[in-house]
Amino acid sequence: MTQLTRYKRNFEENGITQAAQEKLLNSRVLIMGAGGLGSGVIMNLAALGVGQIKIIDGDIVEESNLNRQIIHKYKNIGRAKVISAKDWVQEFNPDIRVELDKIKINELNYFNVIQGYDVIVDCFDTYESKYMLNEIALRHKKILIHGATQGFYGQVTTIIPDKTGCLECVMQKPANYNEITLASLSSVVNTISALQAQEVLKVLTNTGKPLLDKLLVFDGLTSEFKTLSYAKNLACPVCSANNIY
Repeated sequence: MTQLTRYKRNFEENGITQAAQEKLLNSRVLIMGAGGLGSGVIMNLAALGVGQIKIIDGDIVEESNLNRQIIHKYKNIGRAKVISAKDWVQEFNPDIRVELDKIKINELNYFNVIQGYDVIVDCFDTYESKYMLNEIALRHKKILIHGATQGFYGQVTTIIPDKTGCLECVMQKPANYNEITLASLSSVVNTISALQAQEVLKVLTNTGKPLLDKLLVFDGLTSEFKTLSYAKNLACPVCSANNIY
């Protein structure tokens, strides 16, 4: 079994319990996207001691990524992001088991990717990918930790199929959703990705209160957080009882 010494400060006073730490070490989390949000989530989950992570991304590291994708190094420009990310994890915490897949997820190729993972972290940078992942998670009863950033703003929520509303309940799909690319500042990306990792921690260890039917919104210009309540939309085209995923 992995030595607990590395994680001792996680379960000292006011932290998690040792039993919760051991649960983390035996957990598996799927990270969709190894860009800005993905970098922060990977860093935090590796530090927390999540025993196995799987990283999905079809892109290579480009110089324009380096303003916010902080696990990727200049020397890795041109390499696959998933390989660059795995190298970072193995150097930082060799206890963590890493699976990876250099693939751009679509409705035809996702099935084998998600098998064996019950918690998915949405680190995609386009609305098109986020709405698709929302539908996939609902269809296969996977817990989805949603995060998004744009400019100085960001948001986080946790979606549990058959229990909470879904992404489309939170915000209806824009007419031009497939043309919108989300970009952001490293400070905002790091804030939101840390909150996503915190949601993973709470869900996996049954600690605290995850953001269920609550959207946490961050305004970096004013350094303010707001928590907005939402509910399952009975007419939602994705998750309502009248629709099949």
